Amino acid sequence: MNVREHNRGAWDKEVERGNVWTVPVSIEKIAEARQGHWSVDLTETRPAPREWFPPLEGLEVLCLASGGGQQAPILAAAGARVTVYDNSPKQLEQDRLVAERERLELKTVEGDMRDLRAFADESFDLIFHPCSNLFVPEVLPVWCEAFRVLRRGGILLSGFMNPVSFIFDQELMERGILEVKHKLPYSDLTSVSEEERAARISSGEPLEFGHTLTEQIGGQIEAGFIITGFYEDHHRHMKLAEYTPTYIATRAVKP
Repeated sequence: MNVREHNRGAWDKEVERGNVWTVPVSIEKIAEARQGHWSVDLTETRPAPREWFPPLEGLEVLCLASGGGQQAPILAAAGARVTVYDNSPKQLEQDRLVAERERLELKTVEGDMRDLRAFADESFDLIFHPCSNLFVPEVLPVWCEAFRVLRRGGILLSGFMNPVSFIFDQELMERGILEVKHKLPYSDLTSVSEEERAARISSGEPLEFGHTLTEQIGGQIEAGFIITGFYEDHHRHMKLAEYTPTYIATRAVKP
């Protein structure tokens, strides 16, 4: 099936449902960012370290698979020249809504995070890529394209799921029961029964893929990046997060 097409529609529906990652940033947060008091999230509960960012004024930033009217408007209000690239038209509408409301200069482009042909080589100084590559089957193309469109010395900030999150029976985990069921890498298309797969597709929810650390961290290195920062974070509402970090974030530099 066409995963990109399915997940585009699924995330459009998440906007309609008011998913927490689709709610536009407040007027107050934009005002604070304009005064230099800002933070943005690569993961769920721990803001990305400010020391991971160069000075934002005039910086060319690509918010990759980062629609929803949250991170991009804050970075724009803090002085960056921001382009938002996302697969969901309605997610991009949220960014345009905030940009119009706050009179921010902000570009939006619809597309697949694995294909950045809309941008020339070495177009950006920084890429902000929050936890979203679980929605594509292959992650190496994301890293390779990010490397291509970054300038020399450019920075890639990424958040992604700890792959251990995908080895458990998802329905049981939602009920607080941790039962190992799946091998890694995980795929909503191939790791579940035909009945489960059909139910997930018909539900209209985004399809997910659990990439290994070799794909996530090793993939960045294979693409040419040098990893210069790392931290872990926890989901707010996941049983597994009581026992282990469930998110990972990295800072990588294009030499």
